[in-house]
Amino acid sequence: MSVELRRASRSDAEFLLEILSADDTREFLSGTPSIDDIRADISSWLVAEEDGRRVGCVQYAVVNERNRIVEGRKLAVHPDDRGRRLGDDLARAFQRLVLGELGFHRLEIQVYGFNERALAHAERVGYVREGVKRQAYEKSGEWQDAVLFSMLQEELGSDRG
Repeated sequence: MSVELRRASRSDAEFLLEILSADDTREFLSGTPSIDDIRADISSWLVAEEDGRRVGCVQYAVVNERNRIVEGRKLAVHPDDRGRRLGDDLARAFQRLVLGELGFHRLEIQVYGFNERALAHAERVGYVREGVKRQAYEKSGEWQDAVLFSMLQEELGSDRG
């Protein structure tokens, strides 16, 4: 079984909200969007499916079209599907889509410095740690570091990615 990505549609908005609102997801995101926010920005979302069943999502944005840079913004697996490394499969499918099929040069992500599981995940799926934006984001009244990671197109398919 492998994870397949497809563009989200408005009919996926409730599913996306369910994942992003889960207690053990919310604490690691910069914020939980409303259903209206999700619908308004549905083109920035991809839905992950396994055997035709929705299991996760990823949000992204083209941050520099001329230099072909994409930022992965949110990646989450549905609570019912956790514990099977689907997040790794989802991340790798996203890397193949962005750097392979769509031909972007660079894929960037930022992870909260306190999110040890996401930090380990980023390295496990081949992202290179580039640095730390110190006290970059305020969350729950405290300043948090953001750890910067990237993968380049030529790293896709290497031992790294």
